[in-house]
Amino acid sequence: MKKTIPIGVVNYEQLRKENYYFVDKSMMISDFLKRKNTATLITRPRRFGKTINLSMMASFFDITKNSKELFEDTQIMETEYAVELNQYPTIFISFADAKGDLVNIVRQIKNQLQNEYRRFDYLFKDLNEFDKNDYQSIKEDLMDKNNGKIEASIDALSFLMVSLERYYNQKVMVLIDEYDTPFIEAHVGGFYNEIKNGISNMLHNALKTSTSLRYAMLTGIQRVAKENIFSDLNNLVVCTVKDKEYSNYFGFTEEETKAVLEYYDLELNKEVKEMYNGYKFGECEIYNPWSVLNYAFKKSLEPYWVNTSGNKMIRNAMEKSNQSFKQDYEKLIQTGRLETFVKMDTSFYEVNNTESLWGLLVNAGYLTITETISLRDRYYVLKIPNEEVQDEFKNLTAYYLNLEAIDLSQLFNNLKYERIEEFEKKYQEILLTIPSYHDLKDENSYHMMVLGMCAWLSNDYEISSNQEVGKGRCDIILKSKQEQYPSCVLEFKYTKDSSVNLDELADLALKQIEERKYDISLTGKVIHIGLAHYQKEAVIKWKGKQR
Repeated sequence: MKKTIPIGVVNYEQLRKENYYFVDKSMMISDFLKRKNTATLITRPRRFGKTINLSMMASFFDITKNSKELFEDTQIMETEYAVELNQYPTIFISFADAKGDLVNIVRQIKNQLQNEYRRFDYLFKDLNEFDKNDYQSIKEDLMDKNNGKIEASIDALSFLMVSLERYYNQKVMVLIDEYDTPFIEAHVGGFYNEIKNGISNMLHNALKTSTSLRYAMLTGIQRVAKENIFSDLNNLVVCTVKDKEYSNYFGFTEEETKAVLEYYDLELNKEVKEMYNGYKFGECEIYNPWSVLNYAFKKSLEPYWVNTSGNKMIRNAMEKSNQSFKQDYEKLIQTGRLETFVKMDTSFYEVNNTESLWGLLVNAGYLTITETISLRDRYYVLKIPNEEVQDEFKNLTAYYLNLEAIDLSQLFNNLKYERIEEFEKKYQEILLTIPSYHDLKDENSYHMMVLGMCAWLSNDYEISSNQEVGKGRCDIILKSKQEQYPSCVLEFKYTKDSSVNLDELADLALKQIEERKYDISLTGKVIHIGLAHYQKEAVIKWKGKQR
């Protein structure tokens, strides 16, 4: 019997005791202790192992547990740090469920704190009068879960730390998973200011001013509220996806991915790499672990990660983006890569600019940094990591254009299967609903609109725009990657004069494609498409040929 695939298992003790497949990341503990950083923040996309790694660290450090069996045959036990096993009072809380409205976010945070207080209830049996008053005040507030207020709980974490140090005569390890979830949810929900100060003061009191702290580790998608939470936390070390520190502990390396797949009688071939590889953390090539495990389970090569989390944070940020971002986004969709400035040390909604929005997309796993052009200037080469994420960019692009994903899917299926009448009808429908920022005021407006839509074709086509080919510059060329689909050459025409015959204008576009030999680099079945426009009216002419 093969070991069970640990899909959705986020508890280290369960992983080890119930005979799930196990990838040993225990040397992360060695690195953590070796670095001796008082507080460490690690940012990674969702489903890249943040929770299971913190659970592993909690099992290792927690003085109330006997974890020898859990770490049997792990790499950490072969190091000098094996003696640190179960030597520290340890607090492990997660804000992963702190979602929804203000009341539920506060309720979930208080639930986490209350669970830790319940676990250590023996600490509070013989308190002096001063501590007894503080404890009673904290206890009453934590039990009042539905008041939507967090301010009275700002000392809950630091008071527990003091109590643990006093009882065990040992400083405390603090582990906080998904610390940024309540900030993201509050921002999207429009009540960021109502929750910001309470949580930031709680973290400040625990991670900055508490003398009971040994070391702390926080995980999340991004560094948020720099000027509020971390402004004077000068002992915080931040490790983003571009940093070398801890780079191989979140996600699977190629060797780990190969081992997983071979264990379940699968091969790490080109198709698997194109679907799930492509991330670069520090200098490590990383595969999406959630997707690899799901592929091992279902034996079906399809997107898995994009279905695990909503992208409302990304969409909310894109709504507030400026024209510079829109232009670069269209370049990214066209080529799959982009050279741009990226700011990753502050959140987009704290510093609302293009650089921090690209940083958000990198931190969230939608893009990856493939090259550093200038570290000082924070100028990088970004690309869409793999085909799995490319599928999610289809949905983002539909949202970006204020269109329904199904409309774009239907439009380009008609193109791939050469259904000219259906293609023209769907294209005309889309023109009538296209957002106002595409003013459709000139030929380039239509060109850029369709180019943005072409994200839908990136798995099946190489997309080029305004490139020198033949005897001129063609608007859009779609070079098919699949033999069963035709390549396409699109030329756009536009008139401001209502008396101009759009059929003749579309014929002119077709003639231009033919005379200037825009299809010279294409082979197989090629379709010439002339698109003529007047405001939101369009006529499309189509001519197929074999090259």
